[in-house]
Amino acid sequence: MPETTSRLPVLSLPSPLLRWGPAAGLSLVLYATASSGTGPGAGEGVPGGALAGVAVAMALPLGWARRWPWPVLAALLAESAAAVALGARAEQIWPLFLAADLLVGYLTATATATGTGTGTGTGTGASRGMGSRRAGTVAAAVTTAVQETALQADLFRDGGWNRVFAPGFLALSTLLALLVLCAWLAGMWARQRREYGEALRARTAAEAVTAERLRIARELHDMVAHSIGVIAIQAGAGSRVLDSRPEQARATLDAIETTSRETLHGLRNMLDVLRRTEPETVESMAETPFAGLADLDRLIATTASAGVRVAVRWRGERRPLPTAVDQSAFRIVQESVTNVVRHAGTRHCRVMIDYRHDELRVEIADDGDGGNTGADGGAPADGSGYGITGMRERVALLGGRFSAGSRPEGGFRVAARLPLPAEVPLPAEAR
Repeated sequence: MPETTSRLPVLSLPSPLLRWGPAAGLSLVLYATASSGTGPGAGEGVPGGALAGVAVAMALPLGWARRWPWPVLAALLAESAAAVALGARAEQIWPLFLAADLLVGYLTATATATGTGTGTGTGTGASRGMGSRRAGTVAAAVTTAVQETALQADLFRDGGWNRVFAPGFLALSTLLALLVLCAWLAGMWARQRREYGEALRARTAAEAVTAERLRIARELHDMVAHSIGVIAIQAGAGSRVLDSRPEQARATLDAIETTSRETLHGLRNMLDVLRRTEPETVESMAETPFAGLADLDRLIATTASAGVRVAVRWRGERRPLPTAVDQSAFRIVQESVTNVVRHAGTRHCRVMIDYRHDELRVEIADDGDGGNTGADGGAPADGSGYGITGMRERVALLGGRFSAGSRPEGGFRVAARLPLPAEVPLPAEAR
């Protein structure tokens, strides 16, 4: 039966309606308020058709508010001042005040350092944010000044200073300033939310890039360090017996060739995964078969050819493991054995793999002298090694525990505890 998906309908307004709808609404409200009261246009003083044309002309600039917010704000403020100068009352043009307040909020939320509201601008993020905040503040201050001047001029024309300083009209002046302040605060809130979202996305992207670089570094180190160490040891041994025992030297060269081909094959597989950019291939990257505990025999054979015998002890019931746990366990064993080959000065190493109910325990121990090791246990004294750091990072990503250090009886020990997901019991039919 084919799968069907249902999607909720998305309400989207046509672009012309979104652009000219606010202008049409403003013109209607302006016509209604202008035809009331005692100013020009009220009663029978001005014909209705002429009044409607004036209302449409005054509201028309609002259609370009999203593209040119600064010129539109200037036009609305100029219209308010001109209307009061021509005798209009403040109660007849209050829709222009409200439209200017909304435009102040939009400018504060979207203006850039260049003074435009289109969201484009140049400069760094700090300068751009500071410039936009300054632009919103300037818009709020200019709007408040023009609106208060228009209101006080209307009041003074009717009753002089007594009317201007009347308690009721002082409260009206305060309310007018508070409306502008609320629009500015709303714009600042919207802008801070957007800036926070952008900063959060940038930080998430940077952390993802860093994590991916560390993952690639761990994989390259774990894949190459062991093979290169074995090759170096085999090459040194082969050069010493080249003249006295040519057969053994030939066997050493064969081992070097085999190890080199395996390393090259692994590097090609990794590069192939890293080059995948198509969505369908990126989703299957986790399924790419990297080395796991099933390849432990091959690792032991390679290490034996380098002169170190590895004794593996399995405990518990062996069962399939999650890919991340399987790969991390193998890389921990591989890196630890590599450190034994390169730094421990011994020919024996013990590995224990313990399958528990809720975790996998991995332990690698040797009885060497631990010579030429640094503070991180397994890195050269010059601090150029990253083996222990990479193992600790792998275990930390899986939420496990890791320890590495010298043993009291001599040698070195690496131990990791990797948590396993709870087993889900299978139904009787599946069993």
